[in-house]
Amino acid sequence: MTASVLEKSARVSASPSPARLYNPQTSLFNDIAAEHKLKPIHCVLVDESQFLTREQVHELSEVVDTLDIPVLCYGLRTDFRGELFTGSQYLLAWSDKLVELKTICFCGRKASMVLRLDQEGRPYNEGEQVVIGGNERYVSVCRKHYKEALSVGSLTQVQNQRYSC
Repeated sequence: MTASVLEKSARVSASPSPARLYNPQTSLFNDIAAEHKLKPIHCVLVDESQFLTREQVHELSEVVDTLDIPVLCYGLRTDFRGELFTGSQYLLAWSDKLVELKTICFCGRKASMVLRLDQEGRPYNEGEQVVIGGNERYVSVCRKHYKEALSVGSLTQVQNQRYSC
């Protein structure tokens, strides 16, 4: 998987630099430091940060601590099995600050889980952690409805029962 790093321009009126794709072998610190020598970087934004490696998260902490450049990471905490992504695990451990962007379940409660649906719309929690594309196959739900949908094998059935949490 790749993580996108967006380098923000110094001037508000200027357009941000284009996003760059990185693979797990990329040294983020070396790349950001080299670019910073050419043109000052004032902020680094990382999208899909759940796909970062342990080493890349450490390198981003070095960007903050050594280069004094703020780094903002955006990503999922857990996968469709309820397990931490590697990047998320180390970001949770090493970040200075955590801000949760809340998502709402169909019942109105906080959606803290993600269901993966097959082509027929049935939820399942086995298989590869990462599937390229297919965002339409994921639905954010609360923990109660995550467990119920897996138990009955249908998110639609759970939604139609209109349980209150």
